Amino acid sequence: MADPPLLMSLGIPATEVRPAQSNSNYVFTNSWEPSETSLVKSLTSSLSRSQICPTNPAGLRIFKTDSMSTYQKLRIANYDKSSPTWMALARIAMLCNRAEFKVGEENKPVLKRECNGDASESALLKCVELSFGGVTEYRRQNPKVAEIPFNSTNKYQLSIHETNDGDDRFLIVMKGAPERILDRCSTILLEGKEEAMTDEWRDQFNSAYLELGGMGERVLGFCDVRLPKETFGKDFKFNVDEVNFPITNMRFVGLMSMIDPPRAAVPDAVAKCRSAGIKVIMVTGDHPITAKAIAKGVGIISEGSKTVDDIAAERGITVRQVNPRDANACVIHGSDLRDMTPAQIDEILQNHNEIVFARTSPQQKLIIVEGCQRQGAIVAVTGDGVNDSPALKQADIGVAMGIAGSDVSKQAADMILLDDNFASIVTGVEEGRIIFDNLKKSIAYTLTSNIPEITPFLVYMLADIPLPLGTITILCIDLGTDMVPAISLAYEEAEADIMKRMPRDPLHDKLVNERLISMAYGQIGMIQASGGFFVYFVIMAENGFWPTRLLGIREEWDSKAVNDLADSYGQEWTYTQRKRLEYTCHTAFFASIVIVQWADLMICKTRRNSIFQQGMWNHHLTFGLFFETSLAIFLSYCPGLEKGLRMMPLRFTWWLPAIPFSLLIFVYDEVRKLLLRKLPPDSWLERETYY
Repeated sequence: MADPPLLMSLGIPATEVRPAQSNSNYVFTNSWEPSETSLVKSLTSSLSRSQICPTNPAGLRIFKTDSMSTYQKLRIANYDKSSPTWMALARIAMLCNRAEFKVGEENKPVLKRECNGDASESALLKCVELSFGGVTEYRRQNPKVAEIPFNSTNKYQLSIHETNDGDDRFLIVMKGAPERILDRCSTILLEGKEEAMTDEWRDQFNSAYLELGGMGERVLGFCDVRLPKETFGKDFKFNVDEVNFPITNMRFVGLMSMIDPPRAAVPDAVAKCRSAGIKVIMVTGDHPITAKAIAKGVGIISEGSKTVDDIAAERGITVRQVNPRDANACVIHGSDLRDMTPAQIDEILQNHNEIVFARTSPQQKLIIVEGCQRQGAIVAVTGDGVNDSPALKQADIGVAMGIAGSDVSKQAADMILLDDNFASIVTGVEEGRIIFDNLKKSIAYTLTSNIPEITPFLVYMLADIPLPLGTITILCIDLGTDMVPAISLAYEEAEADIMKRMPRDPLHDKLVNERLISMAYGQIGMIQASGGFFVYFVIMAENGFWPTRLLGIREEWDSKAVNDLADSYGQEWTYTQRKRLEYTCHTAFFASIVIVQWADLMICKTRRNSIFQQGMWNHHLTFGLFFETSLAIFLSYCPGLEKGLRMMPLRFTWWLPAIPFSLLIFVYDEVRKLLLRKLPPDSWLERETYY
């Protein structure tokens, strides 16, 4: 927290008793900071459902034509399972795949089986299981000899197998980022025949890739190669650390595209972030085209926002001819990011509101986080892998994935997201703002009564009048009547504008700031003190002591030796009679504070909205009003308390003088809030009174 609530002990319980208004899908571990200004968001898991389904399992079947520009995407329902190309593609999907079905799932429908492994690989596993069946047995018959797992640097996965198809040569199968796969291929498999990879085929590949990626589909490339038996015999020892086998001049087999549908709540969550002044930056390993389509789908790139590529295409010019500042959105490739200076990164972060980083590595996420922090932003970053740990530690709030996250990332994070859902992060931000809001309200309510408690002692010393309020009655307020209402504010619902406010500045917008002090002490507190003194002078006057007579008589009033002190009408008062009247004033002053605190409690329900907009639906607060009133009545009239607590029974009419002051507080604050809503933002009134 930027500013721990150390001023009032009542501020602490307010955070403890705040109830969850939705499912508890987030766990705060080390920090709580409701003032995020930038949210660096990985695509993995939290934006999407991690329920990937193949949409083009045969990848792209390319038919030769004169223009060599015709291609046909084959959906899962109508591809030819006996096609040599599909069989080669499926073989790679089965073997170059670490996903496997969980034990005990054999009797379930394939699409409902749970898998161990990455979401993309699980989708491939289910696809080939539906197509051929018996994937587990096929893997057993084609054992893995060596493997290079996927990593964010290479962006491919490779495995070497013995095969049971009568060919005793080792088979290398590889899948990964299509452009990386294509760069390693010298031939292409077409209709079961291997042909040379030409520039025309590469252009076809790029066109298909861009179209599939533009639909938000995640595309993988697949290739294979047979190793010559003369060099790589059965006893050959493969070294995957210092690669001693060829990983180029391979045969390109095809593409498979998949779609990972975004979670239904994500677009709304992104919109909430934008209205709350939080910049959402997407970081993904996907191709820029795919990343851009997904970002548009979930609202990270809003409708109507254009990148430099969009502007160039619209104007019919090259990208270099476009001023980058003309674009609201930008998509940055990881290779470009690697070559950028900190100043260039700062310029992108400053001049673009909607940013997507594609084909990035986890290490580059740290660079992005540091760039945001150089702008003075408070950064929350998500991550699930071991390599995300530096970024999670560097961020002001590191958020690890509870389901897909590694143990290392969870240890490095400040918060663990139990359901891996981006919308839960936004809910967490909203809950954090509500907690911070309600802490402010609770503290404002509690501080206000300090003025009517302190001023009686100041006037007692400076004007030499009889003490208007005793220490015991002050304790009855602080430890009695104010306790439950102050805590009840922790249960207050969010105001309508809670996610439309700009993030607070942790350096200047403290939990207790000068505006809160001004409102509590200088404005509302002074009205409360005026109400208390009015009741005090009314009771004194009714008993013969006009205000002018009270000035300067403190010493005589408190003297036990003086038993003939004359009032304004010449009546003489003994010490015992005077003290009984004084204790009656203490009780009345106490009752007046309770009455004006009714209004204070209601105005503290909101900081900007009208009480009529917010409503009185906080039943804990309603109970608090009845509690403090009932306790005040009990303390005033309970037999025996005049000796134990020096609380005297009051006439009914002595409860009434404070009511106009309570109404004044209510009307005064309603008018102030009305002007806050009507006047332009950053008006003088807001700068001086909006705490």
